[in-house]
Amino acid sequence: MTLEYAILGLLSWQPFSGYDLKRIFEDSPVYHWSGNNNQIYRTLVNLHNEGLVERDIQQQESLPARKVYSLTPQGHNALRHWLNSTPSLPLRKHEFLIQLGWADQLSSAELDSLLSNYEDEVFALGLLVQASVKNPQLHPARTMRENLLWDSIAENWSGYYQYELEWVRNLRRQLQTLEV
Repeated sequence: MTLEYAILGLLSWQPFSGYDLKRIFEDSPVYHWSGNNNQIYRTLVNLHNEGLVERDIQQQESLPARKVYSLTPQGHNALRHWLNSTPSLPLRKHEFLIQLGWADQLSSAELDSLLSNYEDEVFALGLLVQASVKNPQLHPARTMRENLLWDSIAENWSGYYQYELEWVRNLRRQLQTLEV
């Protein structure tokens, strides 16, 4: 994920503090990102230095000042330019498939345990995705078209985990028939 453009996109929705952005990244499966919190703050500083966002410092009683960022016209133009660029294809980096490729070295019980653990993780993540993609605090729904786009993103994520769950269950059934 391009962190800069994810931040610009969120700020096109409404102004956010770095903490607000961090929370959205943590709570939303759409904004999957594995970086650390300092990267968000560094990116906000860079976007501010480039004139793509502006910063409003809000004083708070008995708390540190809160920096709230909003999109500038230049930031909106940069976001639109990125939105009009050729989309990148999904990454096919699936570490579990590499692990599975060498799993014939395991006993039948160990392999079943590996697959069972993966199945449990996929099931749990699928439930998490279903709960979080519908959270209106994690994405805008300003127009019917925007709402349709976000619903489609939710469907894509849910479908991914549903497919993965069906795939691993089918693999476990096929392996069980080999054991008979």
